[in-house]
Amino acid sequence: MDTHNRLNEGDLAPDFSLPSDEGVTISLSDFVGLRVVLYFYPKADTPGCTVEATHFRDLVADLDDVVVVGVSPDSIDKLRSFKASHNLNFPLLSDPSTTVMRQYGAYGEKNNYGKIVEGVIRSTLIIGPDRRIEKAMYNVRAKGHAARVLKELRNE
Repeated sequence: MDTHNRLNEGDLAPDFSLPSDEGVTISLSDFVGLRVVLYFYPKADTPGCTVEATHFRDLVADLDDVVVVGVSPDSIDKLRSFKASHNLNFPLLSDPSTTVMRQYGAYGEKNNYGKIVEGVIRSTLIIGPDRRIEKAMYNVRAKGHAARVLKELRNE
């Protein structure tokens, strides 16, 4: 597995600017002073990604000082539909070129049902108010992942 682009605890999170489902460009620097849960997922409205997104939706309701941001290669229209159909309460960003995903180590070789393929690696990074990575989680499972993230956030 190609892991050379993965970020580690203590690394400075790369800034980025991507278009959002809300029709505005969102940058990591927009959230200075807040903790950010930045998660990367393969495709909107698929079973695993829907489970993960709705769990993050429910997690956000319990947190005042944390912003959740989802990133996928989907089009803005697809993201708008996904957000509306599941009442998601956080921004979804479109990265069709996978540039940001690659910067964060969330795109590359992965094992998919026994085959090595290139694609989105389901990943979540907790970024501190100082833009330092507090926790980097790669190859996560959709189900139960948001609860694990909440546990990480509360252990600080």
